[in-house]
Amino acid sequence: MAERIHPTALIDPRAELAPDVEVGPYSVIGPGVRIGAGSRLHAHAVVLGPTVLGDGNVVCSFAVIGGESQKRASAPGVSRLVAGANNVFREHVTVHRGTEGGSTRLGSENLFMVGSHVAHDAEVGSSCTFANGVQLAGHAKVEDFATFGGLSGVAQFVVVGQSAFIAAGAMCERRVPPFVIVQGDRARVRALNVVGLRRRGVPEESIARLGEAFRTLFGHKVPRAAAMSAVERGDPFVDALLDALRAEAGVS
Repeated sequence: MAERIHPTALIDPRAELAPDVEVGPYSVIGPGVRIGAGSRLHAHAVVLGPTVLGDGNVVCSFAVIGGESQKRASAPGVSRLVAGANNVFREHVTVHRGTEGGSTRLGSENLFMVGSHVAHDAEVGSSCTFANGVQLAGHAKVEDFATFGGLSGVAQFVVVGQSAFIAAGAMCERRVPPFVIVQGDRARVRALNVVGLRRRGVPEESIARLGEAFRTLFGHKVPRAAAMSAVERGDPFVDALLDALRAEAGVS
């Protein structure tokens, strides 16, 4: 274990590291941190607690993972950050713990590129990609396989659906449906994310059904409720799209 930890690293004795964790020069690991097997901290990486990082996570130089939330007023309660396995946090990424006893939660296999930020109490699924400078506000929720272009942003409490593509510079102030591409300030639906669906391995039949549903829901100037009623259910991806739209509209 000692050979894997640089002598200049500062590790609180209350931190728990798997035996094979690698810690680079001048890294800082605070109390209440647990880091799983196969994880690596590059030089000058910072992980503060209470934070749990699963196996195989990579924290690059000058990233700060598990920092205190940026709020003017704080409330009692132990807040934490919990992340799954095989996430990559590139340089200058910041991920904050929850507030008021809450948690920020990340899934697995996510890539956070340079300068991206996940605020307090946010929830990120798995297999998501955040390009440089992406900003998630507090309590935002991102579902699996979402992809963000550089310098895009998501407002507080906004939900980004699975396999959505947020174009570079897009500002999301309301729910983003799953499987679509949104673009602009403010972000609006532009197209079906066919490339992302194929990369995910969605069957071509489901992609075709989603294409039909998309044209009905977004391609005609008819009331959304009428359009949703006209879309045939039965495909799991189409059903997920309709359920998200109903949730946005507040329809049970």
